[in-house]
Amino acid sequence: MTAIEFNNISKQYRLGLVSTQTLSHDLNRWWKMNVQGKEDPYLKIGEVNDRAHKGVSDYVWALKDINFKVEQGDVLGIIGKNGAGKSTLLKILSKVTAPTTGTIKARGRIASLLEVGTGFHPEMTGRENIYLNGAIMGMTKAEITRKLDEIVDFSGVERYIDTPVKRYSSGMTVRLGFAIAAHLDPEILVVDEVLAVGDAEFQKKAIGKMQDVSKGEGRTVLFVSHNMGSVGDLCNNAIILSNGLISNRGNVKEIIDLYLSSVNNIELSRTWNDIECAPGNNIIKIKRVCSVDSQKKPVLYSLTSEKIGIYIEYEVLKNTSYFTHGINVYTTSDLHLLSSHDNNVYQNDSIIEKGVYKTVVWIPSNLLQSGDYLVSFAFMRYNPFNVLLTTDNLLRIQIVDTKKSLSRPENVNEYIPGLIRPKLLWDERIIINQ
Repeated sequence: MTAIEFNNISKQYRLGLVSTQTLSHDLNRWWKMNVQGKEDPYLKIGEVNDRAHKGVSDYVWALKDINFKVEQGDVLGIIGKNGAGKSTLLKILSKVTAPTTGTIKARGRIASLLEVGTGFHPEMTGRENIYLNGAIMGMTKAEITRKLDEIVDFSGVERYIDTPVKRYSSGMTVRLGFAIAAHLDPEILVVDEVLAVGDAEFQKKAIGKMQDVSKGEGRTVLFVSHNMGSVGDLCNNAIILSNGLISNRGNVKEIIDLYLSSVNNIELSRTWNDIECAPGNNIIKIKRVCSVDSQKKPVLYSLTSEKIGIYIEYEVLKNTSYFTHGINVYTTSDLHLLSSHDNNVYQNDSIIEKGVYKTVVWIPSNLLQSGDYLVSFAFMRYNPFNVLLTTDNLLRIQIVDTKKSLSRPENVNEYIPGLIRPKLLWDERIIINQ
């Protein structure tokens, strides 16, 4: 059964001004729409919403010709860059704003959490706002009262529940807002990136609750997030919005794959066919670097539960004394996480002959947290130590959190703090006194 159907949804804005702000435009619009019964003449003009470039028109399409359906029980992830139209789409669905063209058909009650403080009256207490939001959704006072304790317990703000919401922090407000939206039995739950305001504990609870709502209760969820780990863990389908248009839609893993490739300019591999343009020097030229899976196939990203290989292919331009190679891994904020050199570091009396070589260095599973990392490569000799070649930030790798427990087979939300997350070996527990 179709829960939501978007039919030719478009939203146009005039930049900087409300209405056309010119008498001739206003008269023309009034005449066409109210006398001749035609559509707004200014819908025919306008540019796509590319926020990074100055356009030639004052009219932009925040959304343009959006058509898709969401089946009951689906969890749809909506991803895209800032300004792509994600929040505008959810606001139209939630009836915060009206579309310029098109219609939306939705079955059942919609609960939305679009931004901090959505639907809250700042002068009213948390308890009063729970009843207010429930009444807006069409629930009776008795129905809200039955859910009250569960909402307060989930939100974790019991001590402040009778305090005006204006005195809440943004995190407390989001906690209460999500608890209300998720527990008042909506058929459709709409959640924007606002969850990022919450702490790790709350994000874990929120994702778990959305899983329960969708899988356990068969309700529909639309989820906007820039956290690809959360999207991949929660959603079964996803769409990419780009400049107000749907650029791709499909299985969540495939869509995340496409999105990460476009956002980070990551290719399956970086290859330099022209030896003159390849990074290196008169001894070594790097021909190819990429991330590979356990089968040594190039990948765009790896899951935290899988090992990831860094493939290096290089050409030795002339016979040279033995050298070894290594990698350095950094966060995108330039924090040096780790270094690794291969094991053959003492064969300094041998010769490496001219030719093309390849190797793979393996980063074990459950070592890196989810996120982006930059990889630098180095070639060096020992006794005495001598760096032959070093390259900075030649490759970007992406790690996506599977959110799977190491001790239980079912999917759970498990946050492991720290810069890295190694799977360490523990000795068996032995009783020493009883």
